[in-house]
Amino acid sequence: MRIAEILKSSWEALKANRVRTLLTALGLVIGNASVILVVTISLTSTEFILDQIRGIGSNVVWAYFESGSRESDQSDADFVKLSDVEAVRAQLADRIVAVTATMSSSASLSVEGRPQDTSILGVDEYYPMVRNLILLQGRYFDGTEVRQRAKVALLTEGLARLLYGTAEAAVGRTIKLKDHQFTVTGVFRERVQSFGLSELAERAAVIPITVVRYYNRVERIDPMYIQAKRAEDVEALTGEVKRILEGRHRKGAKYFVDNLGAILETARNISLILTGVLIMVAAIALVISGIGIMNIMLVTVTERTKEIGTRMAVGASRRVILAQFLMEAILISTGGGLLGILVGVSGPLIAQWLVPEFGVAISSISVVVAFFVSFAVGLVFGMLPANRASQLNPIEALRYE
Repeated sequence: MRIAEILKSSWEALKANRVRTLLTALGLVIGNASVILVVTISLTSTEFILDQIRGIGSNVVWAYFESGSRESDQSDADFVKLSDVEAVRAQLADRIVAVTATMSSSASLSVEGRPQDTSILGVDEYYPMVRNLILLQGRYFDGTEVRQRAKVALLTEGLARLLYGTAEAAVGRTIKLKDHQFTVTGVFRERVQSFGLSELAERAAVIPITVVRYYNRVERIDPMYIQAKRAEDVEALTGEVKRILEGRHRKGAKYFVDNLGAILETARNISLILTGVLIMVAAIALVISGIGIMNIMLVTVTERTKEIGTRMAVGASRRVILAQFLMEAILISTGGGLLGILVGVSGPLIAQWLVPEFGVAISSISVVVAFFVSFAVGLVFGMLPANRASQLNPIEALRYE
């Protein structure tokens, strides 16, 4: 009997029990859809998390003074200085995009007649680029304004709304900081929410670092950011920056120098573990559906015992009978698998259509794996019923009622 004839015969047998066939295939539909959705959600969420981390700044190394040693009391000279920033900039010029420094201070603003403490951050012209800030209105101040100690300021979106209602209304206004009038040139926000864990407070004013330097008694850069040209240079630059800082200060001063590499790797590892757990759960659904196929096919063999005996009596070989029932199991599993793949893929595509700005990553590998797993489930769990059907005694099968 040719393969085409076996396939046609199997298809006709399944059509004769459509409801049973659909219910048997339902497990594969759920299992395959779950596998694809789990992998898609994992890839999408992982990429979202990594984008949030990268939003702090691309290929960034940061450094600040940590502490003195037991043999050395802390001294103001141990802090990272503007001269250290220039040294890093000069020594690593061919391997970096930019180096930027930050210096913190504070001031009191009058909000609705009440004084309110406000964070002031002194930065240079490279800070918005390295920290990946989003400009909402106006402009950033430039290098000339930094060198000339111009009285210009940038406001975070939170402070602009508190003082002036909207970001648009803040641009061009004057704000009094440290008994001086500053002109607001722009309003910005961080690309990702840091929830107060960065040097930028939710409501803060950013002014040239050359101005803040004269407000603070002690010169202290905290932190310094270095943006590498290439991602593969980040680890090496981390060590180089630490070496430069330690070489420019007295023995015993400790400097914390780190990058996003460890955080990114941890996020990837957590994502892989969660994906593995979820795939195992989906795999259980596939195994259960395979057991369901085996169970139904065993029942089918029992119901069609007389038919099997008749076919054997007219010349059908045991191999043909085995192929017939094995083909039926494979058709159920692959049919359910294909429907599950369709469901699993259509969900993310609909989400992408409804929310275009939210990137959904559909793994083609998961689709291929889901199909072959469906085929394997039908082959493995269909073997026992098919083998039992092929081993029936024709005479006893014809007598079966």
